[in-house]
Amino acid sequence: MEVEIAQTMAGQDGGSILALFMKAHIVVKIVMLGLIMASIGCWAIVFEKFVTIGRAKRATDRFEKQFWSGQSLDDLYLTLGTAKTQAMASLFMAAMREWKRSQQSAMRAGFHGMEKRIEKVMDVQLQREMSVLESRLLFLATVGSSSPFIGLFGTVWGIMSSFRAIAVSKSTNLAVVAPGIAEALFATALGLLAAIPAVIFFNKFASDTAKLSARLENFADEFSAIISRQLDERM
Repeated sequence: MEVEIAQTMAGQDGGSILALFMKAHIVVKIVMLGLIMASIGCWAIVFEKFVTIGRAKRATDRFEKQFWSGQSLDDLYLTLGTAKTQAMASLFMAAMREWKRSQQSAMRAGFHGMEKRIEKVMDVQLQREMSVLESRLLFLATVGSSSPFIGLFGTVWGIMSSFRAIAVSKSTNLAVVAPGIAEALFATALGLLAAIPAVIFFNKFASDTAKLSARLENFADEFSAIISRQLDERM
């Protein structure tokens, strides 16, 4: 009885996840390690993007309330001048800095071209802001699309190991083929474990950044219209 219990415990230990990894072929081990590292990298990016995009949304909401509160542009510029800005506020500050720099030269040479320079400055700043928000999303897309195939490669290799074991032992006993099949399925599971969250969060963050980009573009157009009206009044 004691011998049977010991054999059962040994079988349970041999079937653990760590035991599956340790007994796997070196190629399958490399696949597993790569998928585990990819999964860890994905989750790190997910948490970082939740913080970055959430902060940008809150900053944009606060700035919109300030901008449309009726406060003058100069007062708002002075209020934000000492603070670190991002998203929509950064577009406003970039445009106002160009406005301030161009006023002296515009008084001498006229206001022609000033509006285009301000629009160009906002376009450049918008691209910078979106570059920060969209950074590392390509990694999520890559992991989401490639991990299942990488896991499938480990699966195929594990099944090949099972067939080689059958050929060597000349037996189809489950004990012969089980280790190779187990490591094959484990590689498949790791591939899906890395791919599914990567695809879900890539779609979410891509949607969030697209919505935020649309808000910034709309603000840039509205602010350009405000600048155009003010320039028309001065001409």
